[in-house]
Amino acid sequence: MSGQPASIDELQNKRDQVIVRTSVIGIIANVFLAAFKAVVGIVSNSIAVTLDAVNNLSDALSSVITIVGTKLASKKPDKKHPLGYGRIEYLSAMIVAAIVLYAGITSFVESVKKIIHPEKPDYSAVSLIIIGSAVVVKLLLGRYVKAQGEKVNSGSLIASGSDALFDAILSASVLLSAVIFKLTGLSLEAYVGVVISCIIIKSGYEMLSETLDDILGSRADRELVAGIRKTICEDEAVSGAYDMYLHAYGPERYYGSVHVEVPDTMTADEIDLMERRIAEKVYVKHGVAMTGIGIYSVNTKNDKISEMRSNIRRIISKHEGVLQTHGFYADLEKKTINLDVILDFALEDREKTFAEIHDDVQKAYPDFTLRLAMDIDV
Repeated sequence: MSGQPASIDELQNKRDQVIVRTSVIGIIANVFLAAFKAVVGIVSNSIAVTLDAVNNLSDALSSVITIVGTKLASKKPDKKHPLGYGRIEYLSAMIVAAIVLYAGITSFVESVKKIIHPEKPDYSAVSLIIIGSAVVVKLLLGRYVKAQGEKVNSGSLIASGSDALFDAILSASVLLSAVIFKLTGLSLEAYVGVVISCIIIKSGYEMLSETLDDILGSRADRELVAGIRKTICEDEAVSGAYDMYLHAYGPERYYGSVHVEVPDTMTADEIDLMERRIAEKVYVKHGVAMTGIGIYSVNTKNDKISEMRSNIRRIISKHEGVLQTHGFYADLEKKTINLDVILDFALEDREKTFAEIHDDVQKAYPDFTLRLAMDIDV
């Protein structure tokens, strides 16, 4: 697209820098925590502490994968991948989720073994201090990483930050079980390990599910869609914007298409200039490249058609689950009516409602060929 400002690319570069820097901090912190906890776990014969150390190591590996994924995703478009490599971030997030899930399942198996064949732990004061320090470090690290992830819309960072906060809670539970053992002699090690494992498995499953949604194509952020629609409708030639589709090629990398309603008096050159204005303004304000702008022509020359439009909208609005009608255009000479209707996904039978709407409108205008399309709310 000609005339695109470089500021979007600069923002993308800054985003990548934030992700890499945050991930490096996470790697360093998790490697140190894993080393300390591994020593404590082995010396004190604590399965819960040892599993906690393994979990920290998996977090460090996750951060490495996040960095690699970010670097690969930032590669420039080429002949083979003309829209870039942004979706690699989704794959890296999926690998991170798989690692977390594997760590949780492995931990669960080991904890169950310890329940069947228990071994008494032996904590020292130094061990308790190290575990307590790990709780504080993980809390601070988790809040920092998650905040940075939300700031730059990085699924991998948000997942890593959330996982770190979970780790802080889990480490606190390990610390609590150690204190209980020191005070009462009651060993809850293996049972705490089971709880830790279940929470890790749940976290990994949720991360995997969210990433799969991104890959399959989930609904675009409503605030972004509303913002783009508002920007488009600010153009003096546009009376409405509909059928907006945003295709994500990685976080913050969107290509979009939309239909706009314009008067039927506009000429081809006026429409061309309008489309260029809209595309440039949307890219500058929202960083979204509009690859296609379709046209809905609005009848402005005939009062009878305007009356038909109002009457048809009244007929359709009587049906439950109708969210919107748009794209109306009638031709009195050819006896045709074109219209799109959006129905709520919550309807028990959308096809049945659509058929009823079609029949009601057709009965009101039996001499016309009705071209009614069921649209979707994206």
